[in-house]
Amino acid sequence: MKARAVLGGALGAVGGAVVGNYLLKRRASDLENPLPGIERTYRWRGIETTYTVAGDPNDPDMLLVHGIYAGANSHEFAPIVEQLAADYHVYAVDLPGFGRSERPPLVYSADLYGEFVRDFAGEITDEPIVVASSLSGTFVVEAADETEFERLVLICPTGETAEERPWLRTLLRAPIVGTTLYNLLASKPSIRYFYDRDGYYDSDRIDADEVQYAWNSAHQPGARYAPASFAAGTLDPAFDLGTELAALEPPTTLVWGRDAELVPLRDGRDLAEAADLDLVVIDYATQLPHAEHPDKFVEYLSAELPRADFDAHE
Repeated sequence: MKARAVLGGALGAVGGAVVGNYLLKRRASDLENPLPGIERTYRWRGIETTYTVAGDPNDPDMLLVHGIYAGANSHEFAPIVEQLAADYHVYAVDLPGFGRSERPPLVYSADLYGEFVRDFAGEITDEPIVVASSLSGTFVVEAADETEFERLVLICPTGETAEERPWLRTLLRAPIVGTTLYNLLASKPSIRYFYDRDGYYDSDRIDADEVQYAWNSAHQPGARYAPASFAAGTLDPAFDLGTELAALEPPTTLVWGRDAELVPLRDGRDLAEAADLDLVVIDYATQLPHAEHPDKFVEYLSAELPRADFDAHE
């Protein structure tokens, strides 16, 4: 009887998880394009990816590459696209596995994303200025060896997020247990916690619509596959970021939120000093200074990102 009760409880838990996962999937609405401009698609290795174009085609090309986290997508740049489009021909792309792009059950890797950025920039844009956020900065750096970039603007780039844990990727990709765990990691409270802890200095700036959009993005079909690789640490590059930055040919500027904790400002100073790069520090900001202080961020871009005075930011 005891064994029968345990088995019944286990089956009930599994059944509850299946039903809960199904209901969450049903609650997620289709993603609308969050950006002004014209939406287009780019088919890459059989994956249909989506990007938005805004601005005058005669202006210099600018490519925006969003960061990596559950619910990540080009909505990250919504506060600045319209302003940038006044002076640039802007391309904002949803990386494979995120946003409105397809999310096949691949084993995602840093090399895959580096190759995607290389091919997308080479085939769709013309020597763009590239603005990339957090881990995606390393994908852009990897692509820079074989791609004509006019300039790079890397926002809190990081080359190391976690020790490799392939078992975690396998667990998160499992049909029932993995979906259940992923739904916990990608819940609205979890997304809000990410924005509050690592995205914004002032939690009052976190918009409920932004959290809702990220949640919808995180619950599209196949949404857990790419974040599973991220959580497992297998999207980290195989190279030393400081060494690669020092070898870059395109002029490169680092942008940092002064109060960033996950990737602290001291890391930015170390990278800037080691690679002799410009560093711009934005006050009262953490990982997403371009989203929290869009006017200030665009102001720096408009001024061609002059070299920051390190001492002035002490």
